[in-house]
Amino acid sequence: MTALSLDIREVPWEDPAGDALRESQQAEVRALYSGEDTEPGPKPTGDDIALFLVAFDGATPVGCGGLRPIDASHGEIKRMFVVPERRGAGVAEAILGALESAARERGWSRLVLETGLEQRAAVRFYERAGFHEIPRFGYYVDAELSVCFEKSLAAR
Repeated sequence: MTALSLDIREVPWEDPAGDALRESQQAEVRALYSGEDTEPGPKPTGDDIALFLVAFDGATPVGCGGLRPIDASHGEIKRMFVVPERRGAGVAEAILGALESAARERGWSRLVLETGLEQRAAVRFYERAGFHEIPRFGYYVDAELSVCFEKSLAAR
């Protein structure tokens, strides 16, 4: 694999590159869960996502992730995704680092997220990144296929 030259940019939710990445992410999730839409609660929109980032390798969009506020000091990571051919190359780490920095700039002290039990690579990634499993929260409380995580954002 060649070295990546990542450029992580904030884009509007409706940005075509972000749309394409989110569509790929949702298709991958549906394939893991037998074609079912398993997302509990409202899907993220441009109205509730405070920040959406797309990582580009040159002109090619290779990953994305967003932040949805929960309250004045907490946020949720939404739509983290890296295209399969760029996984393992540091794209997810770079996006997550940018999201954590943006959350700190907003004064948030904690990030939470939900992923699915079948998304084992995502679970391992978040655990390596310092997130720890918590009881299901919010819309995910009764979602048996969900696993939730949190990370404290101590000042650096």
